[in-house]
Amino acid sequence: MPRWIKRTIIYGLIGLAALPLLQSHSGTATTVETADYPLPEFTHPQADAWINSPPLSVKTLKGKVVLIDVWTFGCWNCYRSFPWLKELEMRYASQGLQVIGVHTPEFDREKVRQKLIDKIHEFGLKHPIMIDNNFSYWRALNNHYWPGYYLVDRQGTVRFRFVGEMHTNTAKAKLVEQEIERLLAEPVPKH
Repeated sequence: MPRWIKRTIIYGLIGLAALPLLQSHSGTATTVETADYPLPEFTHPQADAWINSPPLSVKTLKGKVVLIDVWTFGCWNCYRSFPWLKELEMRYASQGLQVIGVHTPEFDREKVRQKLIDKIHEFGLKHPIMIDNNFSYWRALNNHYWPGYYLVDRQGTVRFRFVGEMHTNTAKAKLVEQEIERLLAEPVPKH
């Protein structure tokens, strides 16, 4: 048998063996991972690094439950999750939930601010969005996925992490919403 055929078979078998790993890391996780560490300070305090808001800080968010959404506009898993995300905002904003987007681009074309603004308008996103073109916040969160979500309690502690495309009324979404409701029920800290 020619060597190229053997290589093709071997690479194919390796690919099949790795398929469960790829599936578990491609944003299809079905569980919420618990965490317990302080939300890192936002790495871009400049006014032009924020859209829909002046620059935010961890200190100004104390007392709110925060959902950080790490995304990029070329990621279809990200923009297909926006209906769920916007529904969460409408449902829980009056109770103290603050959604914050962190746009960390995968490709150079996604680094262009005006293109990002156009996409934000197209997707109808109204929450604050920080531009993370240099991946500094991505690294501060130790993030590895688009979309990656971080649920933060009223004290500023990351309590849960989850990844992947989200849709209303799925088991994964219901689990996340349960955690949001649990954090919203916690007392607001005294400053």
